[in-house]
Formats: sequence, structure tokens, C-alpha cells
Amino acid sequence: MKILIKGANWIGDAVMSIPALRRTRMAFPDASIALHTRRWAEGVFRDAGIFDEIISYDPSGSKMRTVIEQAKVLRRHSFDAAVLLPNSFESAMTVGLAGIPRRFGYRTDGRRILLTDSLPVPEWKSVRHESEFYSNLADLFIKSMGGEAGSAPTETSLTVSLERKSGAINRLASFGMGYGFPVVAIGAGSTNSMAKRWPAEYFAKLCENLSSSFDAEIVLLGAANEADVGAELLKLTDAKLLDLIGKTDLSEATATLAIVDLFVSNDMGLAHIAASLGTPTLTIFGPTNETATAPLGPNARFVREVVECSPCMLRECPIDHRCMTRLTPETVFEAASEMLNSRIAQNDRDQS
Repeated sequence: MKILIKGANWIGDAVMSIPALRRTRMAFPDASIALHTRRWAEGVFRDAGIFDEIISYDPSGSKMRTVIEQAKVLRRHSFDAAVLLPNSFESAMTVGLAGIPRRFGYRTDGRRILLTDSLPVPEWKSVRHESEFYSNLADLFIKSMGGEAGSAPTETSLTVSLERKSGAINRLASFGMGYGFPVVAIGAGSTNSMAKRWPAEYFAKLCENLSSSFDAEIVLLGAANEADVGAELLKLTDAKLLDLIGKTDLSEATATLAIVDLFVSNDMGLAHIAASLGTPTLTIFGPTNETATAPLGPNARFVREVVECSPCMLRECPIDHRCMTRLTPETVFEAASEMLNSRIAQNDRDQS
């Protein structure tokens, strides 16, 4: 059997779908499973060991043009079934035009007519973790295709090859970093919501505290459209920062997150990657819902300040951004210190 999985469109969602992906692989160990995804996702899933093939692409101008081009690509593979993780009409049209006989997805965006097997959006979606949303769809697919039903795994672990880790170590070393000190990565941006950003001056104070208390080396990570916050941090603090925002692709950023001692960030895709790698990860929540989207992993924690209007899920705060401004640098530093001390102690035990 040849199975196509249409990958999620955001980094965090891609990571949160891993339990569903693994569940599908476990149910059909002998099937040929391909992931159809935007090109950035290769950096996340390259060493995951879930797929037989990754079919990646970059959008081609208009949505319709991308749909037609990708349908032609997928038609050549003669897939037997497709599972659609995105909820968009375009994803269903793509696999429909590709002639894939069985098409599984949620009944969203007016696309029910394009699906052969569909599910209503569960009433519990906003009160349970998003990984369960994807696993629920995987269960429908597995049962419908004759696989063994069972509870979907909840772990989202990812691996990065030694070669990629070595490349990340060498990259930091080329900037004079990584020589015996704890290395802390910071994600101070967010690509799809300004409201999710903890104030830059708070991040600056956190960096100063980490540098003075732990002699930590600090690297800034993020996408190119978050470069503004990196430039602002460099102006706001005397702490030595290595600004790699927009200077690594997702594969390089993932490898970097696999070797650092701590990652502190806003609610962003890189937090999900770091947590899935087992890296100590501290995520700052404000307007979004940690119950549904907190990063999963054995070393993942989050901090938030409870206010009456949160989670509002708004991209811009219409009032005073109190969910973020009331969360002090001292509070975040205290949580970060506990995690960093644990990491340092673990490193000492591993070396003894």
C-alpha cells in the first residue's frame, strides 16, 4: 500500500502531528509512506525515520497554480490513500486532482465533497492537546484501511544525526562559541503574531541575568522576518549575543537546538522542535492556549501570567498586553535557572 500524508503548514503543527505519523507507521510497517510538505519541513523530518520519501515543494505563486502543479507531481506516484493534516480546501483539491482513491480529512473549509472519508471537528479540540486532534484523524484512517486500532502514542521525539550535530557545533565554534560554557538559545520573535512576543527589553534582561549568573553563551535563533527583534536585543543589552536570526535554514536551526543546553522562547515553532529533541525548553505563553499547544517533551516547561483576558488568541493586543508585560524577567529567569542547573548537573554526571 502506498500512503500519502499531506503535512501541516506550520512548524509547531508539524511537530505536534508526530504522534499521528508514528501511529500510522506502526499500524502499517510494510507500507510505503510519503510526506508531501513544504520544503522547510525537510529540516524537521530528515532524520525522523517515519517516511520512505519526502516530496517537498515551494508554493508557486497563486494557490491554484500550486494545487495544479502538485497534483501532477502526486499523480505520478499512484498513491492508494491520502491523509490530510491541513484543514484547507486546497489540500483536499490537490489530492483529489491527483486521483488518489481514498482521501481522509476533517470536514472543514467546505471541502467535504472532496473527501471520501471525513470527520467532524471534535468538540474537545480547544480543551485537549493539538496532537490528539491529529491522532484522532490517524485513527479513522487506520481503522478504515484495516489497520490495528489502539491508543496513539503521545511522544513527539525527533532525532538529529551526528553529522548534523557536528555541523552545528562547528558553526558555533566558528563564532568562538561552545567552549565549555552552557549555551542558551533564545527565540524572541514569532512569525504569525506580535501578541505572542514577550517584550524585547524583558528578553534583554533575561540574557544579562543568564550571562552574569551562568557565564552562558547566548545565541539568537529565528526566521528572517524576525530579524527586527534580534537587532533590538543587540541594542538593549551589553550581554554578548550571537545573532543567527534569519542566518540559518530550518535544518541548521534544528541541529543547533539539538546541541544547546537550554532554549527559552515565545510560543513559536522552534519551541516545539527543541522540546521534541529533548533539549530543555522553556516556552513563554501569553495570548495562546498552552493546554492545546504547549510543546511536548520530557524536558519541556512553560511559564505564563494568569490574566482575565487570556488566552484570547488574538494576533495583536487591543489593550495593554498584560499577559506578557506582567510576566517579569525575574520570574522567567528563575524557571530558566532551575532548568539550566539541572542540565549542568546532568552534563557533569555524564562526564564523570
